[in-house]
Amino acid sequence: MATHGGGADDEVAEASPARGPSPATLRHRQHAVGKGGGEADGELAGNGAEASSVEQVFADKAVPSWREQLTLRAFVVSALLAVMFSVIVMKLNLTTGIIPSLNVSAGLLGFFFVRLWTSAFERMGLVRHPFTRQENTVIQTCVVSAYGIAFSGGFGSYLFAMSDTIAKQATEARDAGNIKDPHLGWMIGFLFLVSFIGLFALVPMRKIMIVDYKLTYPSGTATAYLINSFHTPEGAKLAKKQVKTLGRYFMLSFFWGFFQWFFSGGDDCGFKNFPSLGLEAYNNRFFFDFSPTYVGVGMICPHIVNVSVLLGGILSWGVMWPLIAKKKGSWYPATDGDASLHGLQAYRVFISIALILGDGLYNFVKVLLRTIAGFIAMVQKNSRAMLPVSGNGSPTAEAMSFDDERRTELFLKDQIPTSVAYGGYAAVAAISIGTLPQIFPQLKWYYIFVAYIVAPVLAFCNAYGSGLTDWSLASTYGKLAIFVFGAWAGLANGGVLVGLAACGVMMSIVSTASDLMQDFKTGYLTLASPRSMFISQVIGTAMGCVISPCVFWLFYKAFSDIGISGTEYPAPYAIVYRNMAILGVDGFASLPKNCLTLCYIFFAAAIVINLIRDLTPHKYSRFIPLPMAMAIPFFIGSYFAIDMFLGSLLLFVWERVNKAKADAFGPAVASGLICGDGIWTLPQSVLALAKVNPPICMKFLTRSDNVRVDKFLRG
Repeated sequence: MATHGGGADDEVAEASPARGPSPATLRHRQHAVGKGGGEADGELAGNGAEASSVEQVFADKAVPSWREQLTLRAFVVSALLAVMFSVIVMKLNLTTGIIPSLNVSAGLLGFFFVRLWTSAFERMGLVRHPFTRQENTVIQTCVVSAYGIAFSGGFGSYLFAMSDTIAKQATEARDAGNIKDPHLGWMIGFLFLVSFIGLFALVPMRKIMIVDYKLTYPSGTATAYLINSFHTPEGAKLAKKQVKTLGRYFMLSFFWGFFQWFFSGGDDCGFKNFPSLGLEAYNNRFFFDFSPTYVGVGMICPHIVNVSVLLGGILSWGVMWPLIAKKKGSWYPATDGDASLHGLQAYRVFISIALILGDGLYNFVKVLLRTIAGFIAMVQKNSRAMLPVSGNGSPTAEAMSFDDERRTELFLKDQIPTSVAYGGYAAVAAISIGTLPQIFPQLKWYYIFVAYIVAPVLAFCNAYGSGLTDWSLASTYGKLAIFVFGAWAGLANGGVLVGLAACGVMMSIVSTASDLMQDFKTGYLTLASPRSMFISQVIGTAMGCVISPCVFWLFYKAFSDIGISGTEYPAPYAIVYRNMAILGVDGFASLPKNCLTLCYIFFAAAIVINLIRDLTPHKYSRFIPLPMAMAIPFFIGSYFAIDMFLGSLLLFVWERVNKAKADAFGPAVASGLICGDGIWTLPQSVLALAKVNPPICMKFLTRSDNVRVDKFLRG
């Protein structure tokens, strides 16, 4: 499973065989910036032609049956890694919403833990089951399916946007009918109801997508290259070195987080509030917060993403917000504080929404047109009049290489019966239609019925477009659902809650279907059985439906100010999604003066910038910023942008000094920094729940404030 779908909610990362798979979305994986690198990433992954036959290298190794690929150790390792990565993704969700691809980390650690397992059993004299690339693929699929729920479950967006915490920060719709606070029980139930149906939606189309049309699925292809390389002698040696590097930086990052904790004993205390660029810059949210997580994220994300985020921070917090603040009393009431959505905060939130929607709409139309054009071309090329909907059709008549023949033969061997796909979709849909209104009384059964009628078509469009471009637009479809179903219900009938819940239903279906096709592509290239891949995805999804809500609940209980702007965990996209839902049901009447005009300008600017990027030669367009990435700091500040830029700068210098080592070990260093700091959150949460507070408050004051404090202390 490569990515989860497109908006500022998307993740941004490169997909290249050399540096490992990375979905290209700024996943808020907008499941964010479209699948971020989009076409460029697709070319890297898709055009990486094999120097020699891969399957000839593995010709002397028997391919295990689909049952042998599903081992106990694979799922034990997957569960451990799912917890680790769910914590990391949840932290990223609740801080900035930028989630890089962690596929490389999942692949490396899965390979390492199973090797460790088999070595231990071998030393005890027990017969060990060989660790195959097919089993490695099962682990990769299961882990990414599980931690993907931490993103697509909406804990940092639509689901948390339903809460009273977020509603208090919005302009209206604060009545009980438009609010639903998080609770572990209903969150797990909701995820089980909406997360599986997408797995059945496109199973009958697997042959047409993978074998007949040979869609690239760049992230799935890159993942397969990574796994294949692990299981060659040279690849295994490199993987061991990469794991050692990851472990070294994991420990460094973990203990740095532990060290920082001692100095954070109060509000605005600690290294995370270090005014590294001066107190005035700090007041405008420009400072380096010593976060290994976002230094690592900066090393994984493409350079243009990091530059775009920093540029967006400078434009907003460095120029626009100080100028608009001078209009207090003219453009908005002087009595409203900066955090009020009738005041300056409205400009921050709605202008960022305008950029997100402009970028999302442009890429939606672009990918849709490309999808239609590609689909028509494929149909014309194919001699058959009808699309095959199962694996029973004959392979294409084109001459195939040894690799393609071998892969096609095994891909078509283990069928997933169409009756399972159709019956599964109908059964899960029926259960959801009957049960979801019990969780959300405002979400009438006919809303869900209409969503499930339309969803397979949208899922096909998203999966087909993702196969061509590596862009998943799941969160864009989710935003459309917010507006359509929210307006249908109306504010008086809980339209805000209806829109947010419908967003979750649509995002889950469309995203999961696209991810499953990415997995099938990976399985096709590693000779993993489609049946084992499907079962692995089901088990991984079930793990995620339990693990992710539990991890979120830990955060929610441990940190009392979660979701509040300006805190350690502001959950920035929650307020963005809630205000989208309010716009959908109520229009723009509550916006302050000139806010709507600025929104129109930035909406148009996002479209124009994207258009220029697409029409300009690549040697110039690669320097044009990404509107989606620019939108992220508009609301939450630029502190993380400085961390990411530093990470990008470190990688840039490393590549100039030794590109081979940077390509081989850069992702491992970045993953170690992200994982170590992320895992420190677990003991930090336990300490918070146990009411164990840091002993020291490190805070910075101006000279004049310090003099006043000294006088006060002296009495």
